[in-house]
Amino acid sequence: MNRRILSLALPNIVTNITVPLLGMVDMAIVGHLSGDHIGAISIGAAIFNLIYWNFGFLRMGTSGFAAQAFGAERWEETVRILIRAAVIALAIALLLILLQYPISLTVPHIFEGSHKVLTLALIYFSVRIWAAPATLGLYAIKGWFIGMQNARIPMWIAIILNCVNIVASLLFVLVLHWDIFGVALGTVIANYTGLALGIVFLRRRIWALPPLPPFATLLRQSLHWDELKVFFKVNTDIFLRTVCLSAVFTFITAASSHISPTILAVDALLLQFFTLFSYVMDGFAYAGESLVGRYIGAQQSRQLKLAVRHLLLWGLILTVAFTALYATCGDWILRIFTDKDDIIKASGDYMGWILAIPVCGFAAFLFDGIFVGATASRTMRNAMFIATAAFFAIYYGLTYFNRINGTLSDQRWNNILWIAFMVYLSLRGILQGLRLKKDIYLK
Repeated sequence: MNRRILSLALPNIVTNITVPLLGMVDMAIVGHLSGDHIGAISIGAAIFNLIYWNFGFLRMGTSGFAAQAFGAERWEETVRILIRAAVIALAIALLLILLQYPISLTVPHIFEGSHKVLTLALIYFSVRIWAAPATLGLYAIKGWFIGMQNARIPMWIAIILNCVNIVASLLFVLVLHWDIFGVALGTVIANYTGLALGIVFLRRRIWALPPLPPFATLLRQSLHWDELKVFFKVNTDIFLRTVCLSAVFTFITAASSHISPTILAVDALLLQFFTLFSYVMDGFAYAGESLVGRYIGAQQSRQLKLAVRHLLLWGLILTVAFTALYATCGDWILRIFTDKDDIIKASGDYMGWILAIPVCGFAAFLFDGIFVGATASRTMRNAMFIATAAFFAIYYGLTYFNRINGTLSDQRWNNILWIAFMVYLSLRGILQGLRLKKDIYLK
């Protein structure tokens, strides 16, 4: 079982690490143009992160359904799931393209910047938006392959996509001098290259399946209303869960900015520790999606329980490892991100929260993967609702209490924010853990 988990988790970890490279490459290239270009790329990346993060259900929902069909050896159903996800991804992408002008009108109201920065950001947006079909299509493809117990193909797609992005963007900007238009175009070309590669891998995998009905028949069956209702029910829950996730992380940045510029910088750095931990834990969560869905589909309850136990054991091992890493190397990791001694010194007051991240967060990551694999989206959604409500209740309750008592210093204010965040992470894991037997083992 450990070998199966690692064979799925490790490629997913590599894939997760390569995802931010798209934005990093764009930032590194424009960083040699001007400060306005850096600001424009930051705004452009924020726009697309906000858009695409909320459509993550195209990956998560697809992997859970595909894994269950794989476990039950319903090969026609696995292909119908892929077609259904791809058609919905294409429809959403076309809608985004059609709405690009109204979306662009909201940018000056959401983000602050000079006229030049906002103009450059809108150029970047107007080009990169055309990659929406490829980006969302790759969500569906990645989810399908994870459900089909293959994490290596998404990894290779991500690696090649990023290589193409680097080469194309360097060519367009440094050789052809196409400025920020070239950066965005390089990203678009890279995404369509990844989509083309994904389609090639899909054809090979589908051809290896037992004989299937004609494509037109599969398409008609995949879009049958009864099937769509189930798909949308699960993915609506995942969408609402992701909206809450976005709200919490957006609020943390906004709240930090209201405390002080120093606290904003400190919290931005400290959240990098959470991001690093999340890249690794998400890899094991994806493994959970694959294995839990497979064993539920195959009705193998013993293997299902074994997979869950081993996943949680790996979570505990990684929690100890990351806690030890952060305790011994936290200051060194901070210095990777900044050389500003005042920020590093200010961060020292909050390093205890960094040690709490793995302890409070590991179960939330793993149970998300387990519940996605079981398509038990309602429980995951409800746990997120309660955890999000607790986050805001604790934050506003404690800040109000300390404010009326005249004890709300910047340090205490930021500690309240981190207390609320740790409770939020812990509740997600605890509430889903309490439903493990009913929603997973008895399914």
